[in-house]
Amino acid sequence: MKVDMNQSRRNLLKLGGVALAMIPVVALAAKNDAMRTAMKYKDSPDGEKQCATCLQFVPGKTANDKGGCKLFPGDTEVSPKGSCVAWAKKA
Repeated sequence: MKVDMNQSRRNLLKLGGVALAMIPVVALAAKNDAMRTAMKYKDSPDGEKQCATCLQFVPGKTANDKGGCKLFPGDTEVSPKGSCVAWAKKA
């Protein structure tokens, strides 16, 4: 009976380890779809209005990499060439 109990504990620990390892993967690929829809976000610019020139935009590692937006919490998939109705020109 002890062998079965140890095996169950091992399986539980393995499952817990896998779950913890998946947290960063899920967080890195996050999109805030509800907020994107509410703000009418699209991946293309609206005239001169584009995320790269917006006050709310948080740039990625390079100028062409996707970044974030202060209005879309946890969203890391915002295109610098995207746009939404909350665009505000950088000073």
